[in-house]
Amino acid sequence: MKRSRLIGNAMLLVAALLWGTTFVAQSEGMDHMGPLTYQALRSILGGLFLLPIIALSTSFKKKHKLYTPPSREEKKKTFLVGVLCGIVLTVAALLQQYGIALGTESDKAGFITALYIVLVPIFGLFLKKRVHPTVWAAVAIAVFGLYFLCIQGDFSVLPCDMVTLCCAVVFALHIITIDNLAIKLNGVAISTIQFFTSAVISGIGMLIFESPSLSSILSGWVSVAYAGILSSGVAYTLQILGQQRTDPTVASILMSLESLFAVLGTIVFTAAMGAPSLPTAREWIGCALMFCAIILTQLPDILKRRADA
Repeated sequence: MKRSRLIGNAMLLVAALLWGTTFVAQSEGMDHMGPLTYQALRSILGGLFLLPIIALSTSFKKKHKLYTPPSREEKKKTFLVGVLCGIVLTVAALLQQYGIALGTESDKAGFITALYIVLVPIFGLFLKKRVHPTVWAAVAIAVFGLYFLCIQGDFSVLPCDMVTLCCAVVFALHIITIDNLAIKLNGVAISTIQFFTSAVISGIGMLIFESPSLSSILSGWVSVAYAGILSSGVAYTLQILGQQRTDPTVASILMSLESLFAVLGTIVFTAAMGAPSLPTAREWIGCALMFCAIILTQLPDILKRRADA
């Protein structure tokens, strides 16, 4: 495996870990404020968190004579891609929140949302993106793994679930957008613009449809801070940087591991509270299937390396 792809996959794994551990914080935060308020606040924090990182990175590169000023065309494209990613991300996040609010259970929402791992390679076919047969097999195994991880009872599709399915479609479009438009651009800059775009859209919606209060925001500030800095500022930036280095279908499978990390995060959290909640047999099967899927995604690179040896 090329070093660049290995680094990209590691970034996506860290992003999935952060998203998985955000489920508890997100659930707690939504007890205090509406989805538009929550999305606006976490997006503002994500963007503000990245601004000093951009400044420090630029300063470091200039000091060591590694800095190449972006052209006017690059700046324009970075801005437009960032705004587009921000719009798509906002729609996806709000569809997920409203799907849950309308009645989709959180475990089912996690499974339906993660179906973007199927949609990404399907959308890629329309863009002439070839997917290796073993990766298709990995996608199928990952879907079964997600089912065992997320669905504990009978699975039935309700009208509210269709809203959550739309969320999966939009998340797939977000991945495809990054893969096709952001590859040679400044990933951190795109992420920053993405968050401020999301903050503006969600903020306008918040003022129109919700009535946030300072007391409710202060009550959920820990959740918002965690989601804004780690889940947004760090994880979504790692998604862009990781996707710039690896295949979009492989990236989608790696990011879907957030469901697995959510299970593991629950174990750690409940253990810290003195009453550990161990995985069920279904969840152990789901974990095993997800790990098999990840191994399968690496098989084409292994075979290629042996053929070139």
